[in-house]
Amino acid sequence: MDDDEVPKPVIWIGTSQKDIRSFPEAVRRDIGQALYAAQQGMTDPAAKPLKGFGGHSVMEIVAPFDGNTWRGVYTVRYKGVLYVLHVFQKKSKSGIATPKSEIELIHKRLASAEQDYKERKA
Repeated sequence: MDDDEVPKPVIWIGTSQKDIRSFPEAVRRDIGQALYAAQQGMTDPAAKPLKGFGGHSVMEIVAPFDGNTWRGVYTVRYKGVLYVLHVFQKKSKSGIATPKSEIELIHKRLASAEQDYKERKA
């Protein structure tokens, strides 16, 4: 855990908090566990860097359930806070790549997180 031993606060961007409430309980639990690890400065085994975002600052949680794949995307790019950028069910049946529309939404929400962070630090 961080030096001050306090978990980072979680800030949900866009509809991500509302969206996760519609997920199956097991998926919410898996994503929640990975987010809790991130709050403590650790990385859950289900979380991997999301390609195309440069390094380990934007992470993707993969939560398989009942033959489907659910995803949660968060960033630890900003000191002392965890932003949940997007949660979704991956519906693409071709390949493992995250669909372009989802990536575009993540980019938009990352910009929103950056704006929020700057406003909080002002």
